[in-house]
Amino acid sequence: MMLPQAIAQRSRALIIAVPWFWLALFFVLPFLFVLKISLSEPALAQPPFLDVIREIEDGLVTIKVNFGTYILLLEDSLYVSALIGSTKVAAISTFFCLLVGYPMAYAISVAPKHFRLPLLMLVMLPFWTSFLIRVYAWIGILKGNGFLNQFLLWLGVIDQPLEIMHTVNAVYIGVVYSYLPFLILPLYATLVRLDPILLEAAADLGCRPWKQFLTITLPQSMPGVMAGSMLVFIPVMGEFVIPDLLGGPDTLMIGKMLWMEFFNNKDWPMAASLAAVLLVVLIVPFVVMRHFEQKAAEELQ
Repeated sequence: MMLPQAIAQRSRALIIAVPWFWLALFFVLPFLFVLKISLSEPALAQPPFLDVIREIEDGLVTIKVNFGTYILLLEDSLYVSALIGSTKVAAISTFFCLLVGYPMAYAISVAPKHFRLPLLMLVMLPFWTSFLIRVYAWIGILKGNGFLNQFLLWLGVIDQPLEIMHTVNAVYIGVVYSYLPFLILPLYATLVRLDPILLEAAADLGCRPWKQFLTITLPQSMPGVMAGSMLVFIPVMGEFVIPDLLGGPDTLMIGKMLWMEFFNNKDWPMAASLAAVLLVVLIVPFVVMRHFEQKAAEELQ
């Protein structure tokens, strides 16, 4: 009896070890390399930084750590503004995705079963086209002589073209369009598992539909809301393509700053410092999400 139990314990330990190994190999190890570069000094060389661990002569090894890039991040208002701008764009975009995506996910979850799969396919259909092509398409829609302005002029709603391109509003439109499926899919997966008997019982007891939603549907769908919101918020924080193509000079985000530091300024330590700070900022909402998930699981138990 002891041998099968020992094998079962080893099998369980192996199953648990695989994702941890994957996480260490593809997350922790690359992050350590980035952290090492962020603590180095910039140099006119290839690669453009001095290694933290250096061998001087006769086998003498020195370790020289540079915190100047992190100090500059706190002192320079440009980097602080980029971080605040990225957080603002990500938060507002997540809110609008939730505002548009929740009714769509709820409508799909309550639709007849034979309609759900086609509706989900319509949500996932944009993924069949290149992300870059879809963003470029919005340039043709939002520019001064684009489809949107021409249509509004034809309807007589406006007298002159709207200035949407190269503004923060164009970034919001592009982000919401691009990341909306990431919120709808996990939210739908949560809503479709809700027990309709609870709503029927509430209706029998005289509970109005809006109150049923606020007291039953919304609280039970919070895990899907949190998961979908994180799937939108986290990648938008580091978004580069949409702000670069649709945004203007006032749209300053961390992703664009990373590109400039890496490829334009050739300042790899500063770029690595930005990446490390961005990762720390993104860990906070993830920890908050895990806290709410554990709290919801405890309440269900």
